[in-house]
Amino acid sequence: MFENFKKDKIKLGDIVINYVIDGNGPPLLLLHGYPQTHAIWHKIVPGLIEKFTVVASDLRGYGDSSKPKTTEDHKPYSKREMAKDQVLLMKALGFNTFYVAGHDRGGRVAHRMALDHPNIIKKMAVLDIAPTYTMYKTADMDFAKAYYHWFFLIQPYDIPERMIGADPLFYLNKKFGQWGRDTEAFTKEAFDEYVRCLTPDTIHASCEDYRASASIDIKHDQQDIDNKNKIKCPILCIWGQKGYVGRKYDVVSEWKKWGDHVEGYGLPGGHYLPEEAPKETLQALLNFLYFN
Repeated sequence: MFENFKKDKIKLGDIVINYVIDGNGPPLLLLHGYPQTHAIWHKIVPGLIEKFTVVASDLRGYGDSSKPKTTEDHKPYSKREMAKDQVLLMKALGFNTFYVAGHDRGGRVAHRMALDHPNIIKKMAVLDIAPTYTMYKTADMDFAKAYYHWFFLIQPYDIPERMIGADPLFYLNKKFGQWGRDTEAFTKEAFDEYVRCLTPDTIHASCEDYRASASIDIKHDQQDIDNKNKIKCPILCIWGQKGYVGRKYDVVSEWKKWGDHVEGYGLPGGHYLPEEAPKETLQALLNFLYFN
């Protein structure tokens, strides 16, 4: 995976961020979701580097990036802090403005990034998510059953940590089986990477990511709502036609509550669009980020 990419780590204050970089053209930052790493993008980066300088990184708490010690308010794993890491990474690489595409948790980091750094993000694509605020504030029995992990992972330390840690491979297989619609979509190389990185430290950090989303992140979102602060850059939202998000939400309408320039549509497959529908995902990103 990521042949010919430069693979490196960079220290940003007390945090180390793992990333790969290659390509030519305007900078594009790719952010992964849970419970994965930057490896989720491996099928589509060959097509992206023809038009962009692609940076695919591991979020703090995931992959080979730092897993900092948390606090009672979960601030170190707030999307604000996670977004700041990625902005500093891009600046360190010489990119003061850039495009961003985020899948799952990476989309939530991109959402916060576009709000906190409006003059830096040129365009934003979010993959198979509705806004966090919407999903928590409108939660019902249907949502709780489909997204049970949102309520499981936020339980106090160390309940989910111990339960996942007892059999990480079982948990990983169950997650991919629940959200994905094509188990053959995950290559051995990528799956092995996800297994390698699901360490006790990552399990704890990822729980903190979710605990932050249910607490401090909601507060940050509420502040933006109260202040009528909206995303300035154009937004693309795409989702899996066989997944939950597109069935449950009017995805475009929900993102229009956060930005004035929104477009979106469903693609074949389930939740893991870059792996389940790589050709369609690549074309959607190119159409929006490069040709549009």
